[in-house]
Amino acid sequence: MHEVGLMQEMIEVLRRSVQENGLEKVSRVRLVVGKMTAALPQALSFAFDVLSAEEPWLEGAELEIEERELRARCLSCGEEYAVPEYHFVCPRCDSRESEIVSGRELYIDFYEGS
Repeated sequence: MHEVGLMQEMIEVLRRSVQENGLEKVSRVRLVVGKMTAALPQALSFAFDVLSAEEPWLEGAELEIEERELRARCLSCGEEYAVPEYHFVCPRCDSRESEIVSGRELYIDFYEGS
């Protein structure tokens, strides 16, 4: 379950930012997670619940997770399309030459605190 390791790193990034900004408590955290990261939102949420219980500055914080679908742009015709089950074929021209435009994201979008 690599989500625990990912969440440990996210919490460490949050900790540094909270300290740099002179905050004492975080009330809400929003993560953006692309489908291609293979990080399961439910597992991330579970890891956050377990790990945040050990951090007084995260006590009661709400975690929001925005999932980003896997999208590609055809290098032949420029069509941007959702990629079903890693099947990179342009629905307009049937080209297999595409570049990924979203779905690899894994970052803290924002957090709220005081």
